[in-house]
Amino acid sequence: MRDRNKEEREKEPWLARGLKPENFLPGLLIGFLLGLLLDLSAPRISGVTKAKSSRNGKHQLGSAASSSGGTGDELKMVLVVRQDLKMGAGKIASQCAHAATGMYADLLQSNRSILRQWEQYGQAKIVLSCKNQQEMNKLKEEADRCGLPTFVVADAGRTQIKAGSKTVLAIGPGWKFLANLV
Repeated sequence: MRDRNKEEREKEPWLARGLKPENFLPGLLIGFLLGLLLDLSAPRISGVTKAKSSRNGKHQLGSAASSSGGTGDELKMVLVVRQDLKMGAGKIASQCAHAATGMYADLLQSNRSILRQWEQYGQAKIVLSCKNQQEMNKLKEEADRCGLPTFVVADAGRTQIKAGSKTVLAIGPGWKFLANLV
């Protein structure tokens, strides 16, 4: 009887033998733990994010060597709100959310690694203000020169602000030392 079972098992494809219910859960657990181990042991990126303008005006990130050797916990996003529009607190919160999610969506397409690293270290964000559109434009130009990605929110005009008004500028995520230069 044992010889017959052994012969039947040898005729089964090797994959079918491994996919038995008694092997599934231990295999799943081992795979999960190995995945965590490999993910946590991956080397961190140490470089400066560089933004390149594409034809449609969006920015794509690349990586270059950094003399300061930045680490992932030094990444942050800066949201710059225009003061002259006199938006209410709820409107400012909404526009900052649009800026952060807009930048996130752009970077999902162009550089997931910087997003992943930013996510792993808490997604630091800081909200600042500027006086007017001209000051916002200068900040955007400076961020572009430093190689930081930017995203500008243009309001839809449904509530407090005229349609098309530039309300918030998102800069980064990028290395804190670069964002501080802006």
